[in-house]
Amino acid sequence: MKLWGGRFSGQTDEQANSFHSSIGFDQRLYRQDIIGSIAHAEMLGKQDIIPQPDAEAIICGLGAILTDIESGALIIDPAAEDIHSFVEAELISRIGDAGKRLHTGRSRNDQVALDMRMYVKEEIDVTSALLKTLLETLLNLAKKHSGDIMPGFTHMQKAQPVTLGHHLLAYFQMFKRDYKRLINCMEQTDEMPLGSGALASTTYPIDRKFVKEQLGFAKTTENSLDSVSDRDFCVEFVSCLSIIMMHLSRFCEELILWSTDAFNFVEISDAYATGSSIMPQKKNPDMAELIRGKTGRVYGSLMGLLTVMKGLPLAYNKDMQEDKEAVFNAVDTVKACLPVFTDMLESAEFHKEIMYQSAQGGYTNATDAADWLVKKGMTFREAHEITGWLVLYAIEKKKPIHELSIDELKTVSDVFDETVYDAITVEACVAARNIQGGPAEEAVAEAIKNAEEYLKCLKK
Repeated sequence: MKLWGGRFSGQTDEQANSFHSSIGFDQRLYRQDIIGSIAHAEMLGKQDIIPQPDAEAIICGLGAILTDIESGALIIDPAAEDIHSFVEAELISRIGDAGKRLHTGRSRNDQVALDMRMYVKEEIDVTSALLKTLLETLLNLAKKHSGDIMPGFTHMQKAQPVTLGHHLLAYFQMFKRDYKRLINCMEQTDEMPLGSGALASTTYPIDRKFVKEQLGFAKTTENSLDSVSDRDFCVEFVSCLSIIMMHLSRFCEELILWSTDAFNFVEISDAYATGSSIMPQKKNPDMAELIRGKTGRVYGSLMGLLTVMKGLPLAYNKDMQEDKEAVFNAVDTVKACLPVFTDMLESAEFHKEIMYQSAQGGYTNATDAADWLVKKGMTFREAHEITGWLVLYAIEKKKPIHELSIDELKTVSDVFDETVYDAITVEACVAARNIQGGPAEEAVAEAIKNAEEYLKCLKK
């Protein structure tokens, strides 16, 4: 059944009909479509826009259709134009002419806008819950490894010693921001568009507030033109998902590097690795690599959405049918990646001793040697230059700074004395950075406490 056939005397070309159809993907919205229609029918009956017996028949019929779809008793017809026409046609076939009253006072334009907002709201909740689990996992690991020293890097070169706990808490902050972005996105999404009609609302005395309350929206949209043509909430949601994937990909990149023989900082569980068909010694971090690769899929969804929307005049245009697959694909990808990553991370074995030994190399204590000189009265620029000479000397001698003798240190600067050794151990380097946000034990403990308090406040 077509919802628009009266104006046309000819038949739609078969190939064009298939091209135009969206049932292949928008059938995913059957539940949102039916629940939204039930609320609409309740409002039509309450307002005496349609007879109350018809409203009750519609509500009962829609409930039965929902039950039958979810039980498998009713299969969605792949030949239908879209999920809206399928549900309406099925309703009419079950309850007769009363079903023809369902669409009074609405358009598919505001109907699909409603369905998408309901869908995005639900998926924000699901994604937020997955992020919360990841945040809890990161916090537990940070507690476990709060004092385990490792090298920190800039430009992929060893820079200064930190702790694994501090490193993990950096990712906690990233995913915390992701969670907060989703909450902000929910606020933008939580507006009820039904009642906007095709673009200019309706002449019927509808009660939008009633429908809003029935469907659990925070408020109603304020402009009918914008309501049916707005997909900002979809763009924002997929943007949030893209940033989540960016953070997952960055972490996966580090796990991939750390699991190589060159680093050997971590052993990924066999449950999240695969082997080679030809090289029997291989253990490949395929799950991490797949998450890193799938990030591009979500980015593609975002760019597709932005490109679809960039040149559209008000109000609704058929281009906007392309919003659904982009959102669905992004949602499916993130929902697949988050639990796999969380479990992979939780089961990973970090090699603390190897990380510690790595932190001893690469002259990661050079900054602390310079700071020691500053504290003896030098300007930082002078101390920086002298320490650079010291590192060059140590490289030539193939020694770390802390293994140079006091006589060797004095060949670079007479200011050096025996107390410098206490300041340039990796333990001292970490402990000295006891400021908010730093890697010292007390600072990390404070960060863990803050993270615990944040998680307690999250919506259950």
